[in-house]
Amino acid sequence: MDRNENSLILFINFAGVALAYGLLGISLWLSTEVPLSTKGFWAMGVFMLTISLINVVKYRFDFRMSEDRLRRIEDVRNEKMLEDALKDHV
Repeated sequence: MDRNENSLILFINFAGVALAYGLLGISLWLSTEVPLSTKGFWAMGVFMLTISLINVVKYRFDFRMSEDRLRRIEDVRNEKMLEDALKDHV
């Protein structure tokens, strides 16, 4: 169930990004008063912003994964210490 929800959310996000790029492309194509160099500058800025946002999300995800991994290691260590203490006590 969680996997389907994530897939739906990802699909909606990708569709939104594709729609935004499409609308940006149409607006840049149809604006005749703006020089081509300015249009290219805007397009590069949008693509660079997209890449930087992807990197931010990736690094946040990696950081969260490393925190989860450390938490699991600490939980296992604490569980092992508790088992050893109970074995020594009995």
